[in-house]
Amino acid sequence: MPTAIAQSGPAATLAPIVVTASRTPEPLSSVLADVTVIERDEIERAGLVDVADLLARQPGIEFSRNGGPGSATGVYIRGGETRHTAVYIDGVRVDSQATGGAVWEQIPLDQIERVEIVRGPAAAIYGSDALAGVVQFFTRRGEGAAKPTASVSLGSRNTRQAQAGISGSAGALSYSLSAAHGRSDGFNASKPGAFGYNPDKDGWERTSVQGRVGYQLNAVHRIDASLLASDMKSGYDGSASDKDESRHKLRTGSLSWQGRWNADATTRFQVGETRSTYETQPSYYRTETTLRDYTLLHEQRVGSSLFTGTLERREDKLFNPATAFGAAFGGRRNQDAIGVGWRGEFGDHGVQAHVRRDDDSEFGGKSTGSLAWGWNFMPHWRVTAAAASSFRAPTLYQRFSEYGNANLVPESGRNIELGLRWAAAGNEVGVAAWRNKVSNLIVFGSPGFCASPFGCYENVGRAELKGITLSGRTTLGAITLRGSLDWHDPRNSDTDKLLQRRARRLATFGAETTQAGWLIGAEVRAAGRRYEDAANTQALGGYGVVNLYASKALTRELSLEARIDNIADKQYELARYYASAGRNLLVTLRWAP
Repeated sequence: MPTAIAQSGPAATLAPIVVTASRTPEPLSSVLADVTVIERDEIERAGLVDVADLLARQPGIEFSRNGGPGSATGVYIRGGETRHTAVYIDGVRVDSQATGGAVWEQIPLDQIERVEIVRGPAAAIYGSDALAGVVQFFTRRGEGAAKPTASVSLGSRNTRQAQAGISGSAGALSYSLSAAHGRSDGFNASKPGAFGYNPDKDGWERTSVQGRVGYQLNAVHRIDASLLASDMKSGYDGSASDKDESRHKLRTGSLSWQGRWNADATTRFQVGETRSTYETQPSYYRTETTLRDYTLLHEQRVGSSLFTGTLERREDKLFNPATAFGAAFGGRRNQDAIGVGWRGEFGDHGVQAHVRRDDDSEFGGKSTGSLAWGWNFMPHWRVTAAAASSFRAPTLYQRFSEYGNANLVPESGRNIELGLRWAAAGNEVGVAAWRNKVSNLIVFGSPGFCASPFGCYENVGRAELKGITLSGRTTLGAITLRGSLDWHDPRNSDTDKLLQRRARRLATFGAETTQAGWLIGAEVRAAGRRYEDAANTQALGGYGVVNLYASKALTRELSLEARIDNIADKQYELARYYASAGRNLLVTLRWAP
């Protein structure tokens, strides 16, 4: 039995179990939040190399990137800032105390078995950062007889990838071990006008390893441990040199214990640590973030109600060594939290409530709460309503660097949303509408509050994130269709301007069918006009790209997968003066006995 603190996603079943929405296992069909689950077979069929591309196939999510894989990436859920999404790997928080939010380009998609996405605030469950949503990545885990796997991929721009692993269980012991390596010559990411423009190719190289082991000590007690390591190098344009290179290192690890006292009571304790490092060469810059979490969670079922209690401590550390551009600096802080939750079922109605108190060593106390209600008012139909408060504490960089402001206060959000969903016989359609008001928005403003003459971080803004998402999936004969439409309005309330790099219109569409043993699919991803700057004077044109993919089982153990991205070779920008990949082919041979 996997621990819910470690968010160990169960294997795919007819009734998927979700743990990220409330930190306790619950059937997807009864979750009151707006949730998407991506299983490993869908990840493999997608044939992608970057987690941002995978997430952008889902409703309500878009991203920006300064070039190809390995370059600076932002992911926006429901129009929130990239730092407004809390990110976990196997229950371990991943964050940067420099940029704020996860460094998305560090996360190796090769090692991911399952993804759970929760749209909407969840600070009453997870604390700081979960202002717009939560994304949970699960690595591979062992179950059943030993199962080796391996794959090799070849693609455009001299892209080569290889992965090998083994997983399984033997009696009380479960295990998983996987390693992957990939590299690509890349393409010229920047355009004339970009800072440090250089018409060289900006390639990338990544090596990653993952391991998990669990042991069922007896009928009550279980222990689990996990480890993920990823090293990535990628070219970027910062000068006239062809040697400009960014280097990313990500390390996450956890050790957890679970005691299942009886069918109604379970206690879990987990210690987790993340180390995230970013460095550039030959123009030297380096930033190191270390996060450590201690989480104790108890679940108690009483009749049709489930009560939860959480004690949590988070410790953050930032260190930037001295460079030619400035002296060394760093800082530390901690947050201690207590939270309680309740879930009750009353016939066709479900109610869920959470409250949490975080005590930050820098800012003092911050209380958050959430309340959600669902009603199955007809067979196959459910309506939901929810309200929640949230916050995001400023990063240590925003407070202690030369651009820092010691007077910064946390960003705060208040969200309300409504949802309607119909699901029957594998078909489903849903609509969600929300409004999230954010105050004390942190922006990079004018000089005067810090040592830098170029500008300082300050609390000056208010934002309103509102929108409607329509999504659905159905099967017509031999064809499976899926799609989503998003009408967003992520706006700075003080200036009435759209937030940077976010579109008001998003759309995804996909179709799959099986013919002569081949699974054949096509997908479309489109976004409307966006703006590079806060004043909305530098427009980024809207775009639409068409991708094709196919797979076939060659034998019982071998399968062939192929994907063509951007088949029309569309030229578009996710960030001003930075190109996106044109037409791209990737072919994978996969061995899985």
